[in-house]
Amino acid sequence: MPERSSTYGVDLLLVNPGSRHQTYQALGESLAAIEPPVWAGLFASFARGRGHSVAILDANAEGLGPEQAAARVAEMRPRLTAVVVYGHQPSASTQNMPAAGAVCAAIKQRSPEGAVLLVGGHVAALPERTLEEEAADYVCSGEGPLTIVALLEALASGGADLARVPGLVYRDGGAVRSTPAAPLVQDVDREMPAVTWDLLPMTRYRAHNWHCFGNLERQPYAAMYTTLGCPYHCTFCCIQAPFKSGEQALGLKAGVNSYRFWSPARVIETLDTLVTRYGVRNVKFADEMFVLNAKHVTAIADAIIERGYDLNIWAYARVDTVRSDAMIEKMCRAGFTWLAFGIEAASEHVRDGVDKGFGQDDIFRALERVRGMGINVGANYIFGLPDDDHASMEATLALARELNTEWANFYCTMAYPGSPLYLQAQREGWALPGQWSGYSQHSVDSLPLPTKHLTAGEVLRFRDRAFQTYFTGDAYLAMIERKFGIETVRHVREMASHRLERRNA
Repeated sequence: MPERSSTYGVDLLLVNPGSRHQTYQALGESLAAIEPPVWAGLFASFARGRGHSVAILDANAEGLGPEQAAARVAEMRPRLTAVVVYGHQPSASTQNMPAAGAVCAAIKQRSPEGAVLLVGGHVAALPERTLEEEAADYVCSGEGPLTIVALLEALASGGADLARVPGLVYRDGGAVRSTPAAPLVQDVDREMPAVTWDLLPMTRYRAHNWHCFGNLERQPYAAMYTTLGCPYHCTFCCIQAPFKSGEQALGLKAGVNSYRFWSPARVIETLDTLVTRYGVRNVKFADEMFVLNAKHVTAIADAIIERGYDLNIWAYARVDTVRSDAMIEKMCRAGFTWLAFGIEAASEHVRDGVDKGFGQDDIFRALERVRGMGINVGANYIFGLPDDDHASMEATLALARELNTEWANFYCTMAYPGSPLYLQAQREGWALPGQWSGYSQHSVDSLPLPTKHLTAGEVLRFRDRAFQTYFTGDAYLAMIERKFGIETVRHVREMASHRLERRNA
């Protein structure tokens, strides 16, 4: 067990920053989900397993501003404060940077002697820039767990061995130093067995509104991973950003994406805890691609069915990964009530331009199969992909209305740091947001990419119009009433009454 100096109240404090209003405007008050900070909970599990005392401050869930969060940090007297920059999904990391930066600045202003580390997807994509721009002492260039623990041990020894901390970027006088990458945690089952739920304010988390259509009781709620990474290479996605340096340290080829699993036994242990200790029914499997390995999916579904849990689960799938009727039927019995699919665009030419390799018939067949077995569909669409014009975006909206799924997310194309599209935007000189908040889909200063044919403002205006068109459409509302009842229709109408303020539309 590492020794802990009486000067410190806790070895490691993990801070989840957040500003729901800045990121989601009025939607953040009641409609957007409040997600548990899964990565902070996994980091805590890793450090606790090595004998360190750990605490988590979820400033987002508790509604704490930067100064309030800094005051709580000062009270807890950590040896190391790690500000964790992730979000609802990988692309949400960048939009949380303004809140993360503000928290770092407030902590350093109140406790200038305290050690502050920034870690997360955006941070790993731009480590040197992050250190240059933010009031942090250290930055993590990889996924985090090994770097955090090694930094803790170096600080406990007086901070003289920073060069031996893997995956660290830090200042050395006037120079910026970077250490060799930390390898990925390979045995996640043993080294990060589960989120440390006991360190989180579990009563504060709530599900997405659509997740609970038909029964709008959105709490209690939890999100968890059963896998890490994604084997696909969509150009707009930054899912692998925190993993790339660790993959290289393990000797993986540059074009290979890591994909790690928690065993079904570990997954069901976590669900046991969530159900029996915290009364959770609404669950998100946050894996970027949950429905991929049929053996993994089926074993988890079997374990849930065996326990007889009454769960309301949603997870991500791809059009080309839902091939087995037997697997889908088992998922339905286990409580998988929603699957989210990335449809992206109606035009196969536009989809091919971002490495989405499936056809129109595949979309209709996959969604018909899933919905026919009783699972609701959340379809994701992206406007403003590089080859989009007005006609192709209208075709995407027409496809969305024809599919008429129970939920639809309409996004604009963003070149998120860590994605191939970000590197392409830099090469091509495309305009990027001047502030990290501009990468939020719902913020006032949201600024998507222009296309070969359209300005960023045209794309943004089309997206907002598409949202209104879809969710106020007669066919959609009739389907919602038929499946979920009139109360859900009223909820959807109220949701659609919110209009986002846009500076760049």
